[in-house]
This record gives sequence, C-alpha cells and structure tokens, in this order.
Amino acid sequence: MRITKRTNIAIRVLMFCGANADRLVTKSEIAACCNTSESHLAQVINRLAQLGFLHTQRGRSGGITLARPMNEIVIGDVFRQLEANVPIAECFADVDNTCPLVDFCRLKLAIADAAEAFYAHLDEIPLNALVCDNVQLLDVFVSPRCMNPA
Repeated sequence: MRITKRTNIAIRVLMFCGANADRLVTKSEIAACCNTSESHLAQVINRLAQLGFLHTQRGRSGGITLARPMNEIVIGDVFRQLEANVPIAECFADVDNTCPLVDFCRLKLAIADAAEAFYAHLDEIPLNALVCDNVQLLDVFVSPRCMNPA
C-alpha cells in the first residue's frame, strides 16, 4: 500500500501544529521544517481546514493551529478522509479499470480487507501519540524561544 504525498504532508502539518500548540504557526515555517513547497502545502492546509482538523486565521497576525485537541485527532480518520478517492489498485477505480477479472476476483476482496486492517490500526493512534514526548521531533519542529539574559 502506498500513501499519497498529500497525506504524508498532512500528517507532518498536524504534527508541526501539535508540537507548536501554544501558538499560531505559519505556512512558511511548516514548509521549511517539513521540506515541501508552500504552494503544495497551501492545498493540504486548505483541505485539513475543510475537514475540521485545522483552524486557519487570515491576515497580518494570522496563522494555523489545530482545530481540536491532539488526543481528539485520530490518524486513521486523517488517512481515510485524505485517501478516500485514491484507489489502492486498478480494480478499485471507477474509471480506467481494464481488468477483466474485476467482477469475480478474490484478490480485490483480500486487498480491501488488508486496507481496512491498516486503517483500523491507525484508528488506535491519536496525534498526541506521535508528538508528545517525542524529543527528536520536538527538536526539529519547535524553534528555541528567546531567553532573557541573566
């Protein structure tokens, strides 16, 4: 099974926002830390906001933040919603399906069952399990705060 680039970036965005839950973050910050273009990132952020995972605020002091607490964002939900229109194999596609076995192929059923098992496993993982106490992730995603001189 292959995950789309959009879903991969979406999880990075959610982790970045979770790591910086105390403030609004900017698209340029995320792009720099997540190694992606701002234009591609804008599409992903827009979709995550439409789905209710992110809250966006426009304007000079705008930015992005999680729309709900990390423990309420389930990774399986994110994957399902972002991957919903992406067929796993040709036989799952509504158009461009040329397989002559589609009506009686048992492999299609096996693949569908495997995909559901994959999503079911991700249903057990909230966003906070990916972010909290992940020191190395936080080192990358959280910029050092200015310290007052002693």
